[in-house]
Amino acid sequence: MPHTDPRKVLKALIAGLDPESAQPLPNESVLHQAEVIRALLAGFNALDQAAARAQRRSQLPDNVGSAWTTEEESKLVASFKSGDSPEVIAQKHGRTLRAIEARLQKLGLITEAERTTRGGFTSG
Repeated sequence: MPHTDPRKVLKALIAGLDPESAQPLPNESVLHQAEVIRALLAGFNALDQAAARAQRRSQLPDNVGSAWTTEEESKLVASFKSGDSPEVIAQKHGRTLRAIEARLQKLGLITEAERTTRGGFTSG
């Protein structure tokens, strides 16, 4: 079989069709069993979710999730003290505005009340 989109293959199998010929599969085929159809649907949904995650991830700045280095933190402080806005700093550092504000707050340069973003994944 030539390289085919796995989603198309799963979709055909879920519909009870041969992915290559698009002909109906025999009624006695294992692919007509409810457990098999559920497993195929789960696989199809997992592929959709992975594609959606990859799409969201591709829209995030490059350094999302990267640990802060001492050098990067020093540049952050210098940029902030020179008057750069958190939005500009976020672009320079390839990070989200939330990450910049959280780091500025952790460093004592802004307060919780001064943040425009709220929440996060950890406390403190």
